[in-house]
Amino acid sequence: MFDAHAPTTPLRLQSVALTLPSAAGPVEILRGVDLEVEPGERVAVVGPSGCGKSSLIAVAAGLEKPTAGRVWLLGEDLSQLNEDSRALLRRGRVSLVFQSFHLLPNMTAEENIAAPLEIAGKRGATAIARDWLGRVGLMHRARHYPRQLSGGEQQRIALARALASRPHVLFADEPTGNLDAANAAAVANLMFSLVAETGAALVLVTHDPSLAARADRRATMADGRMVAES
Repeated sequence: MFDAHAPTTPLRLQSVALTLPSAAGPVEILRGVDLEVEPGERVAVVGPSGCGKSSLIAVAAGLEKPTAGRVWLLGEDLSQLNEDSRALLRRGRVSLVFQSFHLLPNMTAEENIAAPLEIAGKRGATAIARDWLGRVGLMHRARHYPRQLSGGEQQRIALARALASRPHVLFADEPTGNLDAANAAAVANLMFSLVAETGAALVLVTHDPSLAARADRRATMADGRMVAES
């Protein structure tokens, strides 16, 4: 069984490389990336399109196995875990938010939030879901399906779903990328306030300089490498 308590260092990457096949031959996506994230720290990962930011999140969250190097997530060496063990490690303690929302279309807003809690064995999943609907200002949308919600509303539901389990780490990949300026600002404000409230560490991939400026630290990538931190 994994320790349910947050480790000293939620995330550490050491010399991580990722090479993927393509029609033109192997492509180096990540090249010796080092990164460490402390409990409750908010780190923005920035850089041009194609530099490996989203791949970094996939490797850090254990969704993709690195070609070389090591990743420690919640104190566990991911290289020692199989796919099922990595999924068990993430359950209820690691959450992800994407640009494209990824809500289940056949579930209501309330059910989208409650379902992962039920899978994780949380008691009172429906009550927790309703509480988080209130936190993101969408209680009146509880029984609406994703197709009945605006983009901003869908992302607020996705954020509530991600944070309802009070994870130790939240990975957010361009969470405002599909939103207009007003909705992007609202979602950003909500995300930072709720992350602060839950104490989750945040690893945020973004092209938005104003969003990156709100993080505690900014890590800049280029050509698959970490080239600067500020």
